[in-house]
Amino acid sequence: MIETVLSHLPAMDPGSVWLVGAGPGDPGLLTLLAVKGLMEADVIVHDALVDAECLKLARPGAVLEYAGKRGGKPSAKQRDISLRLVELAQAGNRVLRLKGGDPFVFGRGGEEALTLVEYNVPFRIVPGISAGIGGLAYAGIPVTHRDINHAVTFLTGHNSSGLVPDAINWDAIGKGSPVIVMYMAMKHIAEISANLIAAGRSRNEPVAFVCNASTSAQQVLETTLGEAPAAALTSGIEPPAIVVVGEVVRLRGSLDWLGALAGRRLHPDPFRRSGSKETA
Repeated sequence: MIETVLSHLPAMDPGSVWLVGAGPGDPGLLTLLAVKGLMEADVIVHDALVDAECLKLARPGAVLEYAGKRGGKPSAKQRDISLRLVELAQAGNRVLRLKGGDPFVFGRGGEEALTLVEYNVPFRIVPGISAGIGGLAYAGIPVTHRDINHAVTFLTGHNSSGLVPDAINWDAIGKGSPVIVMYMAMKHIAEISANLIAAGRSRNEPVAFVCNASTSAQQVLETTLGEAPAAALTSGIEPPAIVVVGEVVRLRGSLDWLGALAGRRLHPDPFRRSGSKETA
């Protein structure tokens, strides 16, 4: 059955590039189109955050090239990665650029696609599940909940220079967004927390760090905005991590489905509103 479904999906053409999202880590979250690309590609250029289990789906004989970029560690320059995709495609290869999460959500996929356009290389975008949604779901934290928020903000915790982005209006986000989901924010969590508190957020607002989301190494740290810098430091947790700020973090006590599989007892009423009923 699965072979039949895959056979009806688009095929990779020689001389083309697919920019594919691998999701937050669990290979079960790969899309069918991503799996087909892995099974057909001649060369797979992958990020550091792509789980090794995903790469096992590559066809025999496929060349795996590492092109990871990790903060504070020696990394390939983005322009060099983009030009390498062009070089491989122009040599007639079927090239799959495999990126953690979604290529268009803080994944530099747009930059790589623009380079392909510059050199007239045909390409396809294959979206993936972003860690800011899928990773939090594996921690039992929904990014929206009708009793809490009707808006959510996604932002990056550092710019191309590795600093806290000065283009972000922290005051507006702090005042206007009930839930804030941050990528690559652990390194600067002290400054970011201070910015949000200065914007009026409570020091007691719930915060969660989800590290290595959806993998066997997943760790979740629950704390508060005021305690987040010290808690992250003393806990020993390390990136990659998604950081979420907002009352939705409290739902984890009721929705930690992975914890329940391991024996955790979940509370059916996360806000302790006895007698509450679901509304239409």
